[in-house]
Amino acid sequence: MEQGFTHFDEQGNARMVDVSEKEVTSRTAIAKGSILVSSKIMEAVREKHVPKGDVLGIARTAGIMGVKQTPYLIPMCHTLLLDKCSVDFKLFPEENRITAYCTVQCQGKTGVEMEALTGVTAALLTIYDMCKAIDKRMELTDIHLIEKIGGKSGHFIF
Repeated sequence: MEQGFTHFDEQGNARMVDVSEKEVTSRTAIAKGSILVSSKIMEAVREKHVPKGDVLGIARTAGIMGVKQTPYLIPMCHTLLLDKCSVDFKLFPEENRITAYCTVQCQGKTGVEMEALTGVTAALLTIYDMCKAIDKRMELTDIHLIEKIGGKSGHFIF
């Protein structure tokens, strides 16, 4: 059978990919993305002086919640029983950049790349929301999958 676009049937109608015949395997995806902020925002986040609260703590929770909501946001995503989800941050004050990392794991028939990407994006959007009163000039950037393990396509590293 020729490999085509798997989210469309023979008539071109959208459909969810049939994974019923696939093997359950261990799957992991790690995504990252950054938000560029002003030095004033960077200082407020580092010193935990943002009026709306603990920016990174709330952004971590938002990222995890985003992961869990992925099949409701991305139309053809399968609902997965997740085994692990973590969202971590690294601050680069010299660049006024905050980088978020989201790791998602499951035992399933399809990968967790979309979940990891959604988690990173939700975390970064939350940083924006919590800091916009300080300065609206922030930029979400460099959101991408950095590693995927498991499944038919094997190990991927960006």
